[in-house]
Amino acid sequence: MTDDLSFSAQETIPAHEEGGAFCVAALYHFAAFARFESFRAPLYALCQENGIKGTLLLAHEGINGTVAGSDEAIATLLAFLRAQPEFADLQHKESRARKMPFLRMKVRLKKEIVTMGVENIDPNQIVGTYVDPKDWNALISDPETIVIDTRNDYETAIGIFRGAVDPNTKTFREFPDWVKNNPGLHNKPKIAMYCTGGIRCEKATAYMKQQGFEEVYHLKGGILKYLEEVPEQESLWDGACFVFDERVSIKHGLKQGEHHLCHACRYPLTAEEMTSPLYEEGVSCPHCHESRSEDDRERYRQRQRQIALARKRGEKHLGS
Repeated sequence: MTDDLSFSAQETIPAHEEGGAFCVAALYHFAAFARFESFRAPLYALCQENGIKGTLLLAHEGINGTVAGSDEAIATLLAFLRAQPEFADLQHKESRARKMPFLRMKVRLKKEIVTMGVENIDPNQIVGTYVDPKDWNALISDPETIVIDTRNDYETAIGIFRGAVDPNTKTFREFPDWVKNNPGLHNKPKIAMYCTGGIRCEKATAYMKQQGFEEVYHLKGGILKYLEEVPEQESLWDGACFVFDERVSIKHGLKQGEHHLCHACRYPLTAEEMTSPLYEEGVSCPHCHESRSEDDRERYRQRQRQIALARKRGEKHLGS
């Protein structure tokens, strides 16, 4: 989940952009939200009534998610959320999609809106310093700065900021242990952190401050805002940015990337990887072939056959 977003709220309905007719809104907000369980039903009902699809997570610490719909539907949802006292200052990031990037609407109750697995981490109490995209290049080019990517390995595999440290974590839960096992992080005074849209690095900076790091910074709006605002010719970003919907990746200008998803392991694939003899649509790819049994692959083939039949009927299979 976007990951994740600190952007200027747009109260007016934006014009249709070249990227497509669907508005994709990534949002999150840390807040003390004791009534999160009772809020699920009215939130889900509003999304259903307005044809919105995607995922929203609710927890004691706030809200997080990415959804898509018409411009009018997303404007209605954002107005509803900001009418709640806990989310009055909620900010979001918009991009476009040529087709609906989600299959259905889910509103889930969680222990955390982004799962680190460490108790008493509260970005409302202690957090790093936001850095606007226009100032990010200067910070990460400073030799006194260690730049850390807080995303997971399948995300960093297709794009990363130049010179950034990749923790190679499988999940965000591994991040605290990675910090504890890397005492060299204390060797430089500045820590700069980033993620897709801001939520993971915001929580990560709170953790780092709790661990005694003093100068901790994070990219405001995440990679998404950077790719939107910073001209490609000035960019220090290499590759594409993984997103958690059917677009799979985006690039500068928030244009859809060229990656495809392996529906066996959910790993983003390049066109070259899809020519591998280990790639079979919906069954395996170079990243998961060795870790799956032939029984697994046969099960995936059966699912893929059902997906193909659904396509012939003009339907969309929920397993696709």
